[in-house]
Amino acid sequence: MFTLNCNGKIINLNSAVVMGIINITPDSFFEGHLNKKESELLMMAEGMIDHGASILDIGGQSTKPGSKRIDADEELNRVIPIIKAIKKHFPEIIISIDSYYSKVAAHAIESGADIVNDISAGNLDADMIRTVGKLKVPYVCMHMQGTPETMQLNPTYNNITLEIIQFFIKKIEACRMAGINDIIIDPGFGFGKTIEQNFTLLRELLSLKMLGCPILAGVSRKGMIYKTLETTPENALNGTTVANTLALINGASILRVHDVKEAKEAIDIFNAFIRIP
Repeated sequence: MFTLNCNGKIINLNSAVVMGIINITPDSFFEGHLNKKESELLMMAEGMIDHGASILDIGGQSTKPGSKRIDADEELNRVIPIIKAIKKHFPEIIISIDSYYSKVAAHAIESGADIVNDISAGNLDADMIRTVGKLKVPYVCMHMQGTPETMQLNPTYNNITLEIIQFFIKKIEACRMAGINDIIIDPGFGFGKTIEQNFTLLRELLSLKMLGCPILAGVSRKGMIYKTLETTPENALNGTTVANTLALINGASILRVHDVKEAKEAIDIFNAFIRIP
């Protein structure tokens, strides 16, 4: 059984939990929210909380394949106001800051966020792991081959699951050395992986349990789903629910999703199936 200490608030991962996605971006592959008013974003947050989200993941930068970077200051301008607003109106909700900039992570935690979610596992900002260690908050450490600009050009692995396990062994050691107590590993579905590689990783996800950290699965409406179904992200909800269920069967403790209600229902059905009260 895993627990996360989020600024004194404890998340028990004996049962899987839902992380709801709020993208403060104009170009997210699904539902960018840059032009929404604060009141609309608060309504979105409230809906996710009402539907059972344990964590809200706030991101100010698109990291879809081929996306262009914005700098840390622009990202801060996007995320800090909504982090403060959500914390003011919903003080009990756990907030995750989705950023690979240590500067953004530090300011976000200071403004009320509780978790740092870094798609680069410290590879895009050498100060990130050290910064999170000083902040004493949980850290989502994700695997990505390449960068968002290049990751889908030609992702290549000899043994994808083994290589990701080896990657995490090194990253977990670096995190522990920096003083990070609560490490969540995210295999990075869609980040430098082909559709076939994504499904291999999903099928072999249980192997990552050997690392002794909770696993986050982020498959929501991604290309591995909508391209397989020959549809669009907007029509990939049913496929996402199936993939989330497979992730739960194979050991995922956190589902990062756009659709909280459906993910929570998948968890409830899974818990009934394995007899978690």
